[in-house]
Amino acid sequence: MGSVVLSLDAELGWGFHDLEDPPDERVESGRRGWNVMLELLDEFDVPATWAVVGHLMLEDCDGTHADHPAPPGWFERERGSWRDREDLRFGPDLVTDLLEADADHEFASHTFSHVLFGGAETDRELADAELARATEIAAEWDQSIDSFVYPRNDVDHRDVLADYGISAYRGKSPTRDGVRGVFDSTLRDHSMLVEPEIDEYGLVNVPASMFLFGFEGPARTVAESVWTDPMLELARRGIDDAVDSDGVFHMWLHPNNLTSERDDRRMRSILSYLERKRSSTDLAVETMSDVARRLQGSRGAGVTNQVDGQIPASSN
Repeated sequence: MGSVVLSLDAELGWGFHDLEDPPDERVESGRRGWNVMLELLDEFDVPATWAVVGHLMLEDCDGTHADHPAPPGWFERERGSWRDREDLRFGPDLVTDLLEADADHEFASHTFSHVLFGGAETDRELADAELARATEIAAEWDQSIDSFVYPRNDVDHRDVLADYGISAYRGKSPTRDGVRGVFDSTLRDHSMLVEPEIDEYGLVNVPASMFLFGFEGPARTVAESVWTDPMLELARRGIDDAVDSDGVFHMWLHPNNLTSERDDRRMRSILSYLERKRSSTDLAVETMSDVARRLQGSRGAGVTNQVDGQIPASSN
């Protein structure tokens, strides 16, 4: 029997601040989607990994960040056009709601200011600064960071994660998003289950299986008019695969993907289906840190490391 993981990239405006032309609908939907997801996850008692941009946990900021080794212009939108958009730059109220939710969510990191760790300008100093600040702010909230989600899934500087005691990260998906993913899963019958593994830094890679909003726009509208919501069907297929075999089905999204009631219905249908399967089978719902503890515990008990093929001499 496998398990299902749900992770969310919780970022508000920080997910778009470096873009020349941010998508207005999604920028303005971050708070709405955050609240809707908290309500739905509480309703179906589904714990999720919420990877939060650390800057959202601040009460205020002048946008200077003088000690931050960011490249020139990195905080320009915060200092300029979004200077008066506190709703996009800060979210301590939302983080409080997350930490006080009925569902047992995992608080995780999505960096301090959404720096792309695989970007050409991101050296080790910058990656270290992002994690140092995110960890410092989390500690002020009495939170620790066990899991990490890379902005835009741009995986790099894993050694820095290890230095900060992080246990798990969301790795890149082996399956394709959007129309190609629908084709692979439905016509080629590709499984979307992933096998988490311990990497050379001792971190647990929990790869993504499926981005829940990878099939949008006119293509989605056409598909729904003649068939059904393709993402709902893929999610059900992934959940069923996890019921029938070992492995992890790891779904992910941004709260800002929920821009309308149609998107809310998609998430309600997915979570309702997950709850029914969990209630009627031995299917587990895990956070990323749950997966890491399980895998590291198995390794310590003498299970073969999936990466190097060696049996560790001890649990250290």
